[in-house]
Amino acid sequence: MFVPRAPNPPLAAALTLLASGFVAGTTLLAKMLGTDTLGPALHPLQVSQGRFIFALMALSIGALVLRPKFANVAWRQHGLRVLFGWGGVTLMFAAAAFIPLSDATAISFLNPVIGMLLAIPLLGEKVGRVRLSAAAIALLGALILLRPTPAAFQPAALLALGAAISLACEIILIKRLSGREGPLQILLVNNMIGVGISSIAALAVWQMPNAAQWAALAGIGVLMAAAQTCFINAISRADASFVSPFWYATLIFAALYDALVFGVLPDTVSILGTAIIVTGAGLLAWREARIKA
Repeated sequence: MFVPRAPNPPLAAALTLLASGFVAGTTLLAKMLGTDTLGPALHPLQVSQGRFIFALMALSIGALVLRPKFANVAWRQHGLRVLFGWGGVTLMFAAAAFIPLSDATAISFLNPVIGMLLAIPLLGEKVGRVRLSAAAIALLGALILLRPTPAAFQPAALLALGAAISLACEIILIKRLSGREGPLQILLVNNMIGVGISSIAALAVWQMPNAAQWAALAGIGVLMAAAQTCFINAISRADASFVSPFWYATLIFAALYDALVFGVLPDTVSILGTAIIVTGAGLLAWREARIKA
C-alpha cells in the first residue's frame, strides 16, 4: 500500500524551484525547435511528442533500477491529467515559437494563481489572506514582466493563456493522484499515455529532425522528466495552493537563459518584476514555516 509523504513545505518549495528551472529549459529548447535556429522549424505537436517519448525513456531507465510495483492505478484521473498536461505543454511550445519567450512564459504562468483558486473548491484546501496576498504579489510581478504592449496581445498570446488554464487543471489532478499513488508510478503512467496521445496527434505534421533537433528533443524529454519528478515529490509534501506560486520562478530562469544563450540582458522592468515575484514566494514560504513551527 502507498504511504503518503510527510508534510515538508521547505523541501516542497526547493523541489518546485528546481523543477521550474528544468521547465524553463524545455521552453527554451522548444523555441529553438519551433523556429529555424536548429534547422527547419518543427510543428509544436511534434515537439510535444518528442517530449513524451524521451521523458518516458528516461523514466523507464529509473524504473529498471527501482522496479516499482503498479497498484491501484486511477486510469481515469491519469487520462484527464495527461490530456490537460499535453494540451498545456503543446500550447506553450506553440506560443514560444510565435511571441517572445518572456511574454509566453509570463502569460502561461498565470496558472499558479488559477491552480490555487481551483484548489479551494476541488481539493477543499483553505487559502487564507497571507496565501492570497502572496499569490497576488507574485501575479503583480508576472504582469509587470508581461509588459502589456500590442505585441503581447497578438492572437498567439491566447495560446499561452490556454496553456495556463490547462496546466492549472493538471496541477489539481496531480495533487489528487499524489495522495494515493507513488511518484514514479504517476510519472510512468502519465508518459505512457502521453506517448500514445501525442504520437497520434503528430502523425499529420511529423518530419524527420536533423541531429541537432534530435538532441534538443531528447533534452526536452529528459528535462521534463526531471521537472515532473521534482514537482510530484513537491506536491506530495505540501498543499497545491502553497506549491503553485513557486512556479513563478520559471520566469526568473527564462530571463537567465535568455541572457546566457542569446545575450539578452534583463532591463529595469524585468528586474522589478523578478524582485516582486521573489517577494511573493518568500512571504508564502515564511508564513508556512511559522505555521509548521
